[in-house]
Amino acid sequence: MKLVIAAIAILSIFGISALNWRNSVKAVFFILVIEGALRKWVLPQASDTIYFLKDLMLLGAYLQYYVFSTRRFSIQNRPISILIIFATIWCVLQVFNPSLGSPLVGLFGLRGYIFYIPLMWMLPTLFQSEQDLYKFLRSHLLLVIPVGFLGIAQFFSPATSPINVYAPSQLKEVATFGVAGATQIVRVTGTFSYIDGYAVYLLICFGLLISLLSLSQPPFWKWVSIFELILVTVNSCMTGSRSVVFALLLFFVSFITVKGFTQPEKSISLLSKFLLPTICIALVSSVWFKPAIDAFLLRTNSNQDVTARITTTFTQPFEFIQYKGLDGYGTGATQPGSQAMRRSLNLPDGATIPTYYEEEPGRIVLELGPIGFFLWYGLRLSLLIALLRIFCQLKKPFLRQLALTALLIQTLAIYDQLVTQPTFLAYYWFLSGFIFLLPQLERTENWYREQQLLQQHNVSSAYFPDSPY
Repeated sequence: MKLVIAAIAILSIFGISALNWRNSVKAVFFILVIEGALRKWVLPQASDTIYFLKDLMLLGAYLQYYVFSTRRFSIQNRPISILIIFATIWCVLQVFNPSLGSPLVGLFGLRGYIFYIPLMWMLPTLFQSEQDLYKFLRSHLLLVIPVGFLGIAQFFSPATSPINVYAPSQLKEVATFGVAGATQIVRVTGTFSYIDGYAVYLLICFGLLISLLSLSQPPFWKWVSIFELILVTVNSCMTGSRSVVFALLLFFVSFITVKGFTQPEKSISLLSKFLLPTICIALVSSVWFKPAIDAFLLRTNSNQDVTARITTTFTQPFEFIQYKGLDGYGTGATQPGSQAMRRSLNLPDGATIPTYYEEEPGRIVLELGPIGFFLWYGLRLSLLIALLRIFCQLKKPFLRQLALTALLIQTLAIYDQLVTQPTFLAYYWFLSGFIFLLPQLERTENWYREQQLLQQHNVSSAYFPDSPY
């Protein structure tokens, strides 16, 4: 009976998502934010099913857009398309790697590599105008307010509180940081299942908010953006994640630096727009959230492993080549969900990986081998180059800021978890879609402007028979 109900629910969600692909794609990003809350508090017994809910909705949107829709975007960037094709072929071949023990594990792992790629080709049809994109981003960022307040509540609650739990998994003990002993403080997760997903969300929101604040907005929305930026900054410290706080600082410095070099005449105006948000963040953090700042600084100063972790990230791929030569262990071999999948479906064990792995580059080499590693990171590098080119070409301020935001976020996260991080997966390919979306929006806006000018010219030069002129 449970299987029948589950099948009906799956078919219903799939069918609904296929009815309106635009609403389904936008809903995916809403589900991305609340998914962890559903898994932790609402339906923990259905945690694994909820994990795939956004994928199911996106699959329905794919079906409606790529199969039944008559208006599809024509892919123009051939180098990126070629790399995607080669990377996809290699990943599909690795699904059947004998070292996995079962191709089902490979199919699960394949999802992290290619399932979200079609999303970036849907963006030019998803948003019809610059204003449409702006309203979507502005609405999506409103979720920062309830999520940020939840993070504050988690921070000031004990580790044993029901709001400080993770999604059902092998992780049982809640991570803490700060001073030793009973006064240790919880590392917050917001509505997300684990800390890493929340950290990605905070970085994405920070980048988008900086883009919005660098433009002229109505006073109400300007203050809303400032308030959201305060929540993002404070919650970033409350996660206890040094990488996300450093990424926020690097993003802001890089954003100001790039804008200063490309538009030096507007540097003073740009800095003045961030003066008020900076003062607000400094005051709020020092007055109400000083414990969060102190705990983060203590964790940062007491741990001296940052340099070693950075070095390991770059050297691991070359060290791991020795285990399989030109081959890998197959897609999904290093992904956490693979072991749970083997147990639940009683699948045979795969080959034992004779080394410890954590960072993404090392995982990619172990799963795809050196050929797959260079194809995968060649693709990611080509996306960065394309975003840089788009940023240099665009003229409209809002679109230009978004291109820079996507470029900086993907540069800062070039070696971060992507394949095994579902939150970053969706946002990454959404931002990659800016390569196709932003130039098209600029062409559309220019066309509308030309039509307005032509209409004004025609009206002003029209002949009126009853006029004395």
